[in-house]
Amino acid sequence: MKKSKLRLKTIFSALIPLLFLGLVTVLGIDFYVKKSTENNIITSGEAAAGFDADCILVLGCQVNPDGSPSDMLADRLKRGVELYNLGAAPKLLMSGDHGREEYNEVETMKRYAVDAGISSSDVFMDHAGFSTYESIYRAKKIFEADKIIIVTQKYHLYRALYVADKLGVEAYGVASDYHTYLGQPKREVREVLARNKDFVISVVKPEPTYLGEVIPVSGNGDITNDRKG
Repeated sequence: MKKSKLRLKTIFSALIPLLFLGLVTVLGIDFYVKKSTENNIITSGEAAAGFDADCILVLGCQVNPDGSPSDMLADRLKRGVELYNLGAAPKLLMSGDHGREEYNEVETMKRYAVDAGISSSDVFMDHAGFSTYESIYRAKKIFEADKIIIVTQKYHLYRALYVADKLGVEAYGVASDYHTYLGQPKREVREVLARNKDFVISVVKPEPTYLGEVIPVSGNGDITNDRKG
């Protein structure tokens, strides 16, 4: 019994430094990602003052069962439309999850912009933006966007801007925090882990789930519309 207790105490004593080192590493990467990108978060007015972006990249998130945007997504879309109307970029790129026929973030996103008075031809949809990394990778490789303005909530912008930098995309971010969101403390904790994950992914640089043919964002956004019938 004494030997078992001694063994457990030895194992526990050895684990404490490892756990501490792991925690320091996670928090250190989180701090680095935020600190290295904070100066690239700008206001709508600054974004419209001559950055000459190829497009405004609006990152997708949850769509409600009735097809309407969630509060967070609606705020991202509101900011994206505002930036377009200010002349920050000539095109909008809506990037989100359309991995299942019954769930389509990007159609909801484009419909919002068109209903707000933006020409359908100026609104592109990336149906395979399954993650922040994949959205930015595809913005560069598929849509040939080298200079972008990224729109999402501020807590998410740090990671998006970090990924963009590591993928060779010149990017600035404009936050879309019009509200306080339910469950935000939990998101903030998860985001620490997500920043660490994308820190590693940005070193490895894997290809996204789908690539496909090049669709220059300088062209007509209607080419990305769903083909029905």
